[in-house]
Amino acid sequence: MIGRWGDSTDMIDLHHHLLPGLDDGPATLAESISAAENAAADGVRVIAATPHLRDDHPGVRPQELASRREELKDHLAQRGIPVDVVSGGEVDLAWAQEASDEDLTLVSYGQRGSDLLLETPYGPLPSTFENLLFGVQVRGYRILLAHPERSPTFRNEPDRLAALVARDVLVQVSAGALASGRRNSPSRRLTLWLIERGLCHVIASDSHGPSGRRGSLSGAVAEAERKVGAAAQDMVTAAPEAILAGEPVPAPAKRRSWRRRRFAGSQ
Repeated sequence: MIGRWGDSTDMIDLHHHLLPGLDDGPATLAESISAAENAAADGVRVIAATPHLRDDHPGVRPQELASRREELKDHLAQRGIPVDVVSGGEVDLAWAQEASDEDLTLVSYGQRGSDLLLETPYGPLPSTFENLLFGVQVRGYRILLAHPERSPTFRNEPDRLAALVARDVLVQVSAGALASGRRNSPSRRLTLWLIERGLCHVIASDSHGPSGRRGSLSGAVAEAERKVGAAAQDMVTAAPEAILAGEPVPAPAKRRSWRRRRFAGSQ
């Protein structure tokens, strides 16, 4: 059971490639343990292990995720690392179309069959993207859309992303997009646009190993607090907790004084 926490020293990271030797995350158990240690030092207490489910990572098998998670949890417990690990997966939309109901359940958060982390494609979105996404919703899943700030389509058409939120799609942005060294990046601009307008529900690390090059989760929350105040902490506490429990997600805060201006996109 996840506790009710109130500050960024008790964060939940819903997007983390923590399991070793499966995808493009940690190659070894030692790297996974190091990544968990780094997360714990940053204030993370729960990590959703979310390996890629897509054709270029055939070694990720839904039926094996629970046992791999338990094995890693045992190693962390033996070393006294205060991080719980829960099941999940980062699901490619094309993979989801072909997946059985059983496999979708096994890659959902906590294997509950209610909430699914869906990967935003990196290239231009096809005109059928929304229909395919809603097809997954029809199968009974609430969707958390991973890192849409990286999409060139959403950068140029942010209202298209806002329309998805209006249809109950949840949005997860990555900590790296808020890193202070990327102040002029298109990803950061879209991320802040989403946060200011109350269109962002979750901040997660999208960590792929112990290096920390994608930015710290606590640092990203601090950046978000500049826009919406202390309510930014909900994006790493209350909202992720609700998603893991399959409960309603609190409405994101929005910046009270944001000006109605057109998003600058990737220009």
